[in-house]
Amino acid sequence: MSSRKDPDASANVPSFYGAELRFKRELAGLTLEQLAEGSFRGVPFLSQIERGERRMPLDLARHVDERLGTDGFFQRRCEDARKARQSGHAEYFADVAEMEQHAESIEDWGPMLLPGLLQTEAYARKVVRTGSPWLRPETVEKQVSARIERARIWEREDHPAFWAVTREALIRNPLLPPEEMAAQLEHIAHAVRSTQSVLQLLPETAAHPLMMGIIRIMTFLDAPPVVYTEGLHSGQLIDYPALVKDYRRSYDLLRAAALPPETSLAMIEQAAEDYRNGKRRA
Repeated sequence: MSSRKDPDASANVPSFYGAELRFKRELAGLTLEQLAEGSFRGVPFLSQIERGERRMPLDLARHVDERLGTDGFFQRRCEDARKARQSGHAEYFADVAEMEQHAESIEDWGPMLLPGLLQTEAYARKVVRTGSPWLRPETVEKQVSARIERARIWEREDHPAFWAVTREALIRNPLLPPEEMAAQLEHIAHAVRSTQSVLQLLPETAAHPLMMGIIRIMTFLDAPPVVYTEGLHSGQLIDYPALVKDYRRSYDLLRAAALPPETSLAMIEQAAEDYRNGKRRA
């Protein structure tokens, strides 16, 4: 029988964290199933943490410290593991960027910007430069690269199911010059169609659900769903079941108020063609 391959604890912070978790768990004589019991997390989720593939959420760290008697060790290391995975993202978004790589489904509402997973490099650069004009050029490029790297998720056969709702005004009032805006809208249409995703445009109306800001809902095969909300320079992950349920209901109302998916895509493709033909002015 071949020996088990242990994770390389020297590879990075999450790998060290995972190797330590496996060591402490086995020292306590517990199986993954026993450690997972009462944590609201699945065995595959804990196994990925032990292999250094996923970070440990704070709630799970508290559970592990209690079960293993590790005196808060894993809670204190949560911050180290999270920082190790930032990779150019804003600090408050680092966990979200990691979670989306493991999500079964992602549902976005973006009232002010086109969805980050569908942005071109030109659009992402404009967003970063406009939102934080004080950033050094190298920092801007690092953030742009990180955003574009996230979109590689669509190259996977097991990419998450994706549904997005955004305002019609975002395709009518261009953020970029006509040629670049046309490229952005063509990119969205291609990405949505090629990945069997759904995108809806919300017409400009006096009132609609979720008027207070952007949200993202993510579901997972081996963990409870979460909601992410974001402001100008901050973001918050919410996993409290009652609040997640409320956001879920509001999102359902929002997409019920939006235009049908095929109508929305046709409008996006027509707008792209108009920008190409000079029928729209930036």
